[in-house]
Parts: sequence; C-alpha cells; structure tokens
Amino acid sequence: MESCIFENGKIFTSDKENIYAEAMLVIDGKISRIGNKKEADAFAPSGCKRVDLKGKRVIPGFVDAHMHPLMLADFSKQISALPPDIYSIEELTEEIKKWRAENDAGSWCLGWGYDEGKFKERRSLTRWDLDKGCSDSPVSIMRTCGHIRCVNSKALEIAGIDRNTPDPDGGEIERDENGEPTGVLKENARNLITPFMPETDEATAVENIVALGKLLTSQGIVAITDMGNLDAGDNYPLYEAAAEKGFKQKVGVYYMWDFFMGNKDFTIPKERTEKEQQFFAAGLKLIGDGSVSGKTAWMAEPYLDSDSCGISVCSDEQMETAINFCKKTRCQLSMHAMGTKAIERVVNRVAAEEKWNDGPAPYVRVEHVTLPSDESIQKAADKGIGFVTQPIFMYAEIESYLNNLGSDRIKACYPIKEMLEKGVKLCFSTDAPATSWAVPSDPFPNIKGAVTRRAYDGTDCGADQAVDVETAVILYTKESAEIAGFKDQGQLKAGYNADFVILDRDIFEISAEDIDKVSVEKTYIGGKCVYEKSTAV
Repeated sequence: MESCIFENGKIFTSDKENIYAEAMLVIDGKISRIGNKKEADAFAPSGCKRVDLKGKRVIPGFVDAHMHPLMLADFSKQISALPPDIYSIEELTEEIKKWRAENDAGSWCLGWGYDEGKFKERRSLTRWDLDKGCSDSPVSIMRTCGHIRCVNSKALEIAGIDRNTPDPDGGEIERDENGEPTGVLKENARNLITPFMPETDEATAVENIVALGKLLTSQGIVAITDMGNLDAGDNYPLYEAAAEKGFKQKVGVYYMWDFFMGNKDFTIPKERTEKEQQFFAAGLKLIGDGSVSGKTAWMAEPYLDSDSCGISVCSDEQMETAINFCKKTRCQLSMHAMGTKAIERVVNRVAAEEKWNDGPAPYVRVEHVTLPSDESIQKAADKGIGFVTQPIFMYAEIESYLNNLGSDRIKACYPIKEMLEKGVKLCFSTDAPATSWAVPSDPFPNIKGAVTRRAYDGTDCGADQAVDVETAVILYTKESAEIAGFKDQGQLKAGYNADFVILDRDIFEISAEDIDKVSVEKTYIGGKCVYEKSTAV
C-alpha cells in the first residue's frame, strides 16, 4: 500500500461542501482524507510519505470536456496559419512555397488554423491564393473552427469539384460571381476532399497522441474527451496503444454518427463503456450547425451585413437514428449547436425524452451554445441537459465575432452567468484545436476570458456575464468531469482520484488580467507526479 500526505498547501477542492483544505492523505492513488493537517495525520498509516506543498495553490486537474485530440496531435505536424507564425495570406503563401521546395510534386500540403479576421488582408483564403504557393500539389488548409477548409485548384481537380458540382446536404461549395468554386468548402462540403487525402498511419498517430499527452500534463489537464474526427476511424484502440507508451490522461470517446449511421452492424462494445477504466466510450456526436466565425452557425437573425442565418447541417434522419441508438444502448448524445435555431432544435426535440442513460452524466449534452434563447436555457435546466461551452472562442476570435455579429450582439453570446443562475448544468472546455489560439488547449486564457469577459485585445464581451475565478475552476474540473461522465474525477475529496496540479502562482489572488500568465509547476495523476516544470517525467 502506497501512502502520502500532501501538506501545507492552499488546496482548492472544487467540492462545494469542503471547498478549501490544507492537507490530503492519498492511499494507492485515491484521496483517503482531505481537510486540515491534524485530520490527515490521524488516519495516515505507518511509514506514510510526506510532500510539503510550501504554501502553493493546488487545484484539481483540469478536465477538458470537448476537444479533438487526434486532430490536435496531427495538426502539430502541419503548417500553422495562426499568429505568431502567420499574420497574412502573403506569409502563408510563402510558407507553402517553402513546403513545396522540400517535398515532391503530388504530395499533400496540409495546414490548419486560418482565420480571415487575423490576416492582414482581412479576407478569406481562396484557391488562387493557395495556387500561388503551390499549383502542382494539392493543398488543404483547415479553418480554425474546423468546419471550413480552403483547398487549391489541384485539390479541387483531384476531388472532381467544379462549377457543376452540386452542394452536398448540409454543406456549401463557395462560388465566385461567375459560379466558379473559390476553394472554400463549408460544413459537409469540406468532407468532399477527405477521401482523397492521405491517412496518418497507426504508428504515427500513436506517437502523436503520446506527444500530445506530454503537452496536456504540462498544462495540468488530466482527462479529456475525444469528440470525434472527420472520418469513420475508430480512435479507441489508438489510445490503448498510446497508454502502453506512456500516455496518462483519461479519455471519454465519442463516435461521429455521420460516419456510422449507415452501418447496421455498428455497436459500442459493452466492455468499452465501463467508466472506471482509463478510456471509455461515452456516446455519439452529431453536428447541428457550423461556426460563428465562419458565418455557418444557424442563427435566428441574419449575420451582420448579410441575409444569411447560417446552415442547418444535421438531417432529421441523423438526429432520430442517433437518439434511437443512444436510447437503446443507454449512452450519451452530444450535439454541436452554436446558433439560436440549432440550439432550439436539439433542445426542443430531446426535452420530449426522459433521461435514458445511467449515472449522473446528462443524457444529452449540447456543445458550444453561443446564442441560446431564454426558452432553450429554461428547458435545458428543467430537463438536466448539459451545456458545454468555450470562453476561449470570443476571447481569441473577437475579430470574426465583431465582423459577423457586431459589438452589441456579441455581449449576449455565451450568457454563462445567466445559464448558471437558471440552473443549467454547464462546463468549460477548449474545442482544441478548433480555435484561433497558438496553443489552443491551454486552460488559462480560457479561464481569463470567462472571468474578465474581455477579448485578448480588450474588447468588451459583456461584463455582466462574467464569473468569478472559483466558479470558472469548478466549471473546468468538477462540472466538466460530471457532464462528460468521468468517474471519481474533477474534485479533491475522499474516494476520488488524486489527480491535481500545483500552480506557480495563486490564481485566486492575482489580478484577473494575469490569469493567462499562470503556469503549472507540477501535475499529479493517481498521486504520482507525471510532470514538473523543469523536467517532464
């Protein structure tokens, strides 16, 4: 039996019944006692080790309840179209030229993260821009939101996309005034390219996951969800293989229903649903609309200087078959819905159902929830529907939000305080890599955005919807773990996993403006140190 007392710390537990402590007794990776030093000493077995926390701030390990780990891991090997690497379309073109000089004609040039709001030119990419960088190899640059990609003329040619190609259901092939494709493929149209793109081999994917795990431990992230990739691959075995090579995070895996609904033999093996294990299958994922920054989120009112209200991506058949599958297998349903109409659609439909899954996790979780109506907020609260949102979106993508919604309308976006006051089950996450931030999984800019309700450039994003730091941390730990279904996770309390982080400064005492400067000194998983700032373990 391994035991250790962690003492002399300023421990924030996220347990509302015992919110602060100074010591905790950990036995075999679980918290046995937590409170004052005297209590921990009283129950410590003989030979118990001790760690002096030296007055440092300790919080539970972060639980990122919505991210795309394989995409994030893979994108780290691609061209980044974001600051501080790229500030203009011209610079991106030059980066593509450099890539072409080092690679053979015909190879795929891949990149991610472009955001027209951050380009010096203040416009979107087109295929003609990418052609200047490379015309004899296919080029695909994913927009930061993950819902739009821009490809060059060679990629369009390979995929057989021309002026006569019809828009797919729930997607749009953007065209110029002459009807020619611009190279911008929105929502389901972005998938017209994927069958022709190279697949990452399994060994490389596993190596990428292991490398990502090291980044996550350095950020204090101890558990994540995989919200599905843009293909029909099964990510679960990749995590199992990564664990054998040292990957330590717990992972809840969701399956993108678009790619499995046509397979009558698709099922989720029962042994994968056990939540006590490091990896578990959590449920299904659907895409209901697009993104605000891409003007494809399905709104109730048109975007600024536009007659478009966005795109409804999910068909009735997709939604109904997903609900039926989840009810039959008692797993969770996740629905991406940013715009008011998309949120109303899913909330109104699932509110007619009774909770179908086991345990405390909500039977349905709605992702992003940018502009919910009052009715949708109240229905979600009444039925226990979870909302998973990302303060980092407006914080990092303020240019697009201002351009697409205007300064008044953005203040109504992500009404976090209102949703909490009305009793919505709510948590924070990043959606990494689908946001315009250089290190998109970093929790601290995300928390800063929620606490200040100002964007990185100082723009007012609606101060009346700000929350205090303690609430933000709880939403990023306890609430995230509960909504995603992680067992014994997200709080520092007796019986829970000893997964916690030691910060380099006290996040509760510093100025809110400095929250993004906080870093992790040490990360513990199961009571064992898995990261130190000086050296990763």
